[in-house]
Amino acid sequence: MIDIDILVETEGWADESSLSELSVRAIAAAWQELDGGVQPESELSLVFTDDAAIRELNNDWRDKDKPTNVLSFPAFPLKAGQRPGPMLGDIVIARETVAREALDEEKSFDHHLTHLIIHGFLHLLGYDHLSEDEAEEMEGLERKILARLAIPDPYALSVIDDQSD
Repeated sequence: MIDIDILVETEGWADESSLSELSVRAIAAAWQELDGGVQPESELSLVFTDDAAIRELNNDWRDKDKPTNVLSFPAFPLKAGQRPGPMLGDIVIARETVAREALDEEKSFDHHLTHLIIHGFLHLLGYDHLSEDEAEEMEGLERKILARLAIPDPYALSVIDDQSD
């Protein structure tokens, strides 16, 4: 089983038990889609923080002096599809950015948060989106995992009525 250690660093997040429940559902659905078998005995940390803290991490680790929605820090490098060891790493999520994106994209906060947890988890498992092929594979997995949870496709393009008279 994947043990999820939750750390809530800032105010404004749901209570820890709600975040834990949401996280466990997201990770379980992801693992089921990826493997379908018994979850490995692994551990990961989920840090629920704010824009200021994630901006600092983003600057320190990625030389990007701005907040972002999610950062993943794998404990060990994995290739996509490789079975993980006992330590997966850390996922850090910024509340203000998640809330702003959910509002801008007209999504529920919990659905967007679930998507970002899954996105971060896939990064810990070696998936990435640096190339077009990698992005297509990762986004495809995210769609399938979110569908298991009855969460709408976050990558669906809205239909724009472009009829002109």
